[in-house]
Amino acid sequence: QVQLVESGGGLVQPGGSLRLSCTASGSISSIETMEWYRQAPGKQRELVATSDSGGSTNYADSVKGRFTISRDNARKTVSLQMNSLEPEDTAVYYCEIVSDYRVYWGQGTQVTVSS
Repeated sequence: QVQLVESGGGLVQPGGSLRLSCTASGSISSIETMEWYRQAPGKQRELVATSDSGGSTNYADSVKGRFTISRDNARKTVSLQMNSLEPEDTAVYYCEIVSDYRVYWGQGTQVTVSS
């Protein structure tokens, strides 16, 4: 059974930073894609950042230049460094991985940006 455990969410003031982490455990071998999504109240879940097995990364336009996704394959961990946070970044953040063509999700971690 595969589990994804997220950490690092919380309350931060506008302009501040947070770092989210997500670690996979269980019967998992190679990981192809690692991603972060977010879902704000009343909105659909949206893709925030992607890291593929070849080392390429992609970001939503709304977070480009502010967020950075990174991965550690040996530790089966994906992180999201979030800088210059804005109130519009408030959401539940979910990590998602694709391994052996199967998709796994974390439980979500709340990020609140407010003064």
